[in-house]
Amino acid sequence: MEIAAVGRMKPGPEKDLFDLFSKRFDATGRGVSLGPLALTEVEEKRNLERGDLAEREGEKILGTLSKGAKLIVLDERGRSLESKAFAEKLGAWRDESVPVCAFVIGGAGGLSNAVRERADLKMSFGQQTWPHMLARVMLTEQLYRAATILAGHPYHRDG
Repeated sequence: MEIAAVGRMKPGPEKDLFDLFSKRFDATGRGVSLGPLALTEVEEKRNLERGDLAEREGEKILGTLSKGAKLIVLDERGRSLESKAFAEKLGAWRDESVPVCAFVIGGAGGLSNAVRERADLKMSFGQQTWPHMLARVMLTEQLYRAATILAGHPYHRDG
């Protein structure tokens, strides 16, 4: 599993939670052939217009992806999946021998058209806008949750 995200995560509560769920995912995900989890952070230092910024960040993101990766972008216009359906999707890709799933979290300028067009799945955490660093935490927790669902671990409880 890979996460490509715009911006650098600084020390603080979001990073602490990201690290916590990353470690949990690595421990659980390997047991169900999903792990480990790798994070790549990209930045564009130039002061560009919003559209140009998204395009440049998109180029950088696409340049980080592993060959044959399924690309999942976090996008407020994407599909909202229940945790169990998300786990089943990841499990199906694993069973199809997909080499890696790569998740993308864009920056303040949004995602470029090139990244959206390349996406195999556009996924949403709802219609609300979330801080990008918090979206990393939410994604990492959901990856850990998916691994526990696939492993039959009791972390996730059906309502």
